[in-house]
Amino acid sequence: MKQTKQRIVGGAGDTTQGATASPKDNLYLAVNGEWLKTAQIPADKSRVGGFSDLDLDIEKQLMQDLADFAAQKKAVPNTLMQQAVEFYRVAANVDQRNQQGFAPAQAGYAEIKQVADLTSWSQKLATWLAAGYPLPFSVYITADMKDTSQNIIEFNAPGLILPDTTYYADNNQSGQKLLAVYEQTAAKLLQAIGETAADAKLIAQQALLFDQSLAKVVKSAEEKADYVKDYNPQNLADFTKLGGAVDFKSLVEGAVAADVATVNVSEPRFYKYFTEIVNDETFVNLKSWTLVNYVMGAAAYLSQDLRAIAGEFSLALSGNQELQAPLKQAYHLTGSYFDEVIGQYYGQTYFGEQAKQDVEQMVKKMIQIYQQRIKQNDWLSEPTKQKAVVKLDKMVLKIGYPDQVNAVFHKLTIDPAESLWANIQSITAVLVADNFSKFKKPVDRGEWAMPGHLVNACYDPSRNDITFPAGILQPPFYSLEQSASANYGGIGAVIAHEISHGFDNNGAQFDEYGNLNNWWTDADYTKFKDLTQKMIHEFDGVEFATGKVNGTLVVSENVADAGGLSCALEATKSEADADLRAFFANWARVWRTKSTPELMEMFLSMDVHAPAPLRANIQAQNMDEFYTTFDVSEHDGMWLEPEQRVNIW
Repeated sequence: MKQTKQRIVGGAGDTTQGATASPKDNLYLAVNGEWLKTAQIPADKSRVGGFSDLDLDIEKQLMQDLADFAAQKKAVPNTLMQQAVEFYRVAANVDQRNQQGFAPAQAGYAEIKQVADLTSWSQKLATWLAAGYPLPFSVYITADMKDTSQNIIEFNAPGLILPDTTYYADNNQSGQKLLAVYEQTAAKLLQAIGETAADAKLIAQQALLFDQSLAKVVKSAEEKADYVKDYNPQNLADFTKLGGAVDFKSLVEGAVAADVATVNVSEPRFYKYFTEIVNDETFVNLKSWTLVNYVMGAAAYLSQDLRAIAGEFSLALSGNQELQAPLKQAYHLTGSYFDEVIGQYYGQTYFGEQAKQDVEQMVKKMIQIYQQRIKQNDWLSEPTKQKAVVKLDKMVLKIGYPDQVNAVFHKLTIDPAESLWANIQSITAVLVADNFSKFKKPVDRGEWAMPGHLVNACYDPSRNDITFPAGILQPPFYSLEQSASANYGGIGAVIAHEISHGFDNNGAQFDEYGNLNNWWTDADYTKFKDLTQKMIHEFDGVEFATGKVNGTLVVSENVADAGGLSCALEATKSEADADLRAFFANWARVWRTKSTPELMEMFLSMDVHAPAPLRANIQAQNMDEFYTTFDVSEHDGMWLEPEQRVNIW
């Protein structure tokens, strides 16, 4: 009996148990089954696998380096790294943090608590915006989608307590359990800093009421995945009328020290209901929400007992068994606030020039192959093909790490005599001010979206650039010691994946300069939408773990996966010693993953990527060469009828 795609991959969520299989029946398990039997998720992590293993190796290396710098066992290479090391020393001073307790954050908490009404709250907004305090709205500077050479002020919605609006559904039992944990955690933390048990419980409950009012009107993860719909420019004077007690015009013009005519509103529905959420009647809930957000956020930088209390919620959310050890936390905080500094050091120290040149040539080859595939495409018209080739020509490559880190890092200074929280506040103020200062400046296209030590890659549609940090440019993704076929199945497919993002359902709407601009003929774009709909259908409803895949949520990444795999496959076939078994095996290997059930559930609800086992299997099923390579027939589990296979690029 012929098997459907649901039967083939539907048990992929159970692969944490470990299994073996033939590539004819399940490519992912054939390659990773033995690994899954023995792989152990570290107690302070929520997953392990291809990406995560590299993260662990980099974490171990850089933790040792930072410890050696701090202990003066190694010379600090430059003044920027010296500030990072100073920050690490403060973060790693657990005794001092424990002695200080909540004292470093007490003044900020008291300031929020003393606000008596909505009017006095609104008078604090300019100061709190500059200091990065919790606010029931978000505003920052970003590139204008229609003219990405210029910056624009963007208003967004605040974050929710839970990962996505779907968690707030009445029938979502996990959401209800997590909200209960959050309420208990918040109340326990408030008591630990001096609130009475009754007051702590009331503040936590009121905070949850305000959070629920947000969840009714903010975008879901599925809605956010269509990020072109984030572009909704409005006249600032008109937009300010939606603010009620909040004078958005005075607030943003004060922040950027300039007159402002237009702002972008990424979540119009939220601001339509803004005065129903923020008003005199809801003020007590808003104030409690602010207090809880402040103390839950601050706790990570304070004593270990406060950090442990606040961490109870994050453990419940992620499924981690324990929080990071103090020194590991100090490293991760340093890597977060000084990310480009750490990334540049990592790239200069551990990423060779030979590897950088080799990867650069691979990227250029992928772009050339992509151009050829565009030219030979049988469903695009010539005018659209020409525009697509131009977009490929203009793609900017960022490989390894930036030669120069962002200028804002030269403004960050650490005071060893101050608490970690005080230094965090100082850094936050600098970063907020730096962001608002960009309003008067042209967009800096040289900025990197990712630091050099990150195990990831990305495409930025507003810059039409692709970034491959040094962190991902190592085995199993890439190695000078691996065969070309294996490298193409790993980093080659990742490279082509990022190129493909320029032509996914979102990226396809931006031109070669990153501007939101329709460069398609009507007929071509209609055909493209039909093909993306087939990709949605291919994944939609596939069972995984305890849920089902939302095909609309993951479509952009799936379009990029399909384009990346097909392009990398063509590059492999051009090699004299092409080994398609090695190619498909490494494709499956890089996606090997073992995750906590909590993380799998979270990702199903809000991650724009399909679950890793499905990425490995379903995209391989779309490639005709997979069937010939492994002699797959209609009697095998991996068989997918030719008319059901989806190929766009």
